[in-house]
Amino acid sequence: MNRTMEGSPQAPAPVQAAYRYCEAVTGQQARNFAYGIRLLPADKRQAMSALYAFSRRVDDIGDGALTPEAKHARLDDTRHLLDRVRKGAVDDDDTDPVAVALADAAQRFPLPLDGLDELIDGVLMDVRGETYETWDDLKVYCRCVAGAIGRLSLGVFGTQPGARGSDRAAEYADTLGLALQLTNILRDVREDAANGRSYLPADDLAKFGCSEGFHRSTPPPGADFVGLVHFEVRRARALFAEGYRLLPMLDRRSGACVAAMAGIYRRLLDRIERDPEAVLRGRVSLPGHEKAYVAVRGLTGLDARRTQGVRA
Repeated sequence: MNRTMEGSPQAPAPVQAAYRYCEAVTGQQARNFAYGIRLLPADKRQAMSALYAFSRRVDDIGDGALTPEAKHARLDDTRHLLDRVRKGAVDDDDTDPVAVALADAAQRFPLPLDGLDELIDGVLMDVRGETYETWDDLKVYCRCVAGAIGRLSLGVFGTQPGARGSDRAAEYADTLGLALQLTNILRDVREDAANGRSYLPADDLAKFGCSEGFHRSTPPPGADFVGLVHFEVRRARALFAEGYRLLPMLDRRSGACVAAMAGIYRRLLDRIERDPEAVLRGRVSLPGHEKAYVAVRGLTGLDARRTQGVRA
């Protein structure tokens, strides 16, 4: 039987505390994500926070200062924890609140937990320092670290009964994840370069004379950096357009959540497109009032209706 929501007398106190911990982590570490999920009802918001807290743990291992060997060991431990969640072997009074919350969410929602295995696989690519020759190569990484999260989120959202094309909902959720991740990659090119990482496809970098990398606040000498950014922005926009086909399949609040998160990143793309070199000078972000506008827009269902119009 599915558990009740937080606040219900039947919900064990340790489970309520575990969700509060995950919501605190989400609010502190992922403002864009937290902005979107606040539009959800409590049970879905809690489940999304549990997914984020687990994912944050995996990402923090990959981004931390440990040796590659230690990171491998920590990621192995995290995969073992995920196996315990998958097998229903996490008790409500377990000392790990993320495990408790994720286990409860997995009981309440049909979460494809293998997606979290894919996330670990993607972070292992970072630990190994992998680079990507082509967009097809980079898509494999993006599907692990972001597309999988889109599919897991769909497990929480669900689709409306009888929604047209719902057999492709997981595909659209995956594609939205790719769109968000490519936007992240564009936003973080300078920060990633400082950490010794390069994500944009090597053949794209070569095409625009940017193979030297992005270690300065100005583009490499002789590079067509603006052309590179505009090329990747067009690719991301195409992914958003395809992924937005998911919106009409969701209930109003789930659709608003997705529209808010995706809308924030689409506006980031707008800013990056207007001033490509801004990503070399610092992190591009949106002010709070603009995020609020995007959230209200999501609640109106405007993006979902426009998607339906495109499909018609």
